[in-house]
Amino acid sequence: MIVVTGGAGFIGSAIVWGLNRRGEKDILVVDRLDEPGPPDGELNDKRRNLAPLAYADYLDADDFLDRIARGGWETGVRALIHMGAISSTTEMNADLLRRNNTEYTRTLAEYALRRGVRFIYASSAATYGDGHAGYSDDPAALERLQPLNLYGESKHRFDLLAKSRGWLDRIAGLKYFNVFGPNEYHKGDMRSVVLKSYEQIRGTGRVRLFKSHRPDYADGEQVRDFLYVKDAVDLTLFFLDRPSVHGIFNIGSGVTHTWKELVTPVFAAMGRPVTIEYIDMPAGIRDKYQYHTLADLSRLRAAGCARPLTPLDGAVQEYVREYLIPHVCLSP
Repeated sequence: MIVVTGGAGFIGSAIVWGLNRRGEKDILVVDRLDEPGPPDGELNDKRRNLAPLAYADYLDADDFLDRIARGGWETGVRALIHMGAISSTTEMNADLLRRNNTEYTRTLAEYALRRGVRFIYASSAATYGDGHAGYSDDPAALERLQPLNLYGESKHRFDLLAKSRGWLDRIAGLKYFNVFGPNEYHKGDMRSVVLKSYEQIRGTGRVRLFKSHRPDYADGEQVRDFLYVKDAVDLTLFFLDRPSVHGIFNIGSGVTHTWKELVTPVFAAMGRPVTIEYIDMPAGIRDKYQYHTLADLSRLRAAGCARPLTPLDGAVQEYVREYLIPHVCLSP
């Protein structure tokens, strides 16, 4: 059995989809399906993500933690892919993030290590902060990183814990960069700019992007490392297939694109002219805004992962035409 926590969420459900495409159905999905979903307080409808997928069982995240505390499974679990977390970069409850992102991960890692179960967990590119310390995933550089928000801090704390206890010689931590694609519909304000742009274009015919508040970046020219979720799945499953590969690894495209380059193919896929309006960035996030991210993939490639990634233009247009316009989820 393969356990996927956060298995009804964005990347988690996409991983279940990827496993199904390999013929894997003996999967335990762990998540929270009854939590309030931003921004309107209605239920997070992550059930849509699970509906087309095949899996053996589902457990609530708290029930799963209780079972782990009681000893978990003696046999039968061959891998634990831990994607479950509070992923909001604006969450201000530090204790909530500590319990859900740091301590929960610690408990699962300890269980997996005791049982000899392959453990793959989601870290985040948010741990790199403003990038002044670079984007190297070499564990030797961990102590130099300074996350800009509490979410990034909660992920960084577990990375540091794993390093201090010597776990990075036995587990795999994946630092996902800006992932976008189908199955993110439930994420409220944390949805990708691709999805938000699609909705804006459909409603108003234009896209609103933040102005730059730094003289070295023009409006719309802030750059990120964007990664299509299907590529993120394949890169994740690379570590499932190679249990001898351990450590922390960047999961990105290794290429930077501007926000303008990201939204332009959305217009193309919808057959609309490019119309962008630049608006002031809220003052509260200006000092915590990442103007540049770029995954250093040298360690990933050195580990043997040579998979080519989907070009941004093609990935965005596929997402819009095959998933957003028909409003469907990933289906094996």
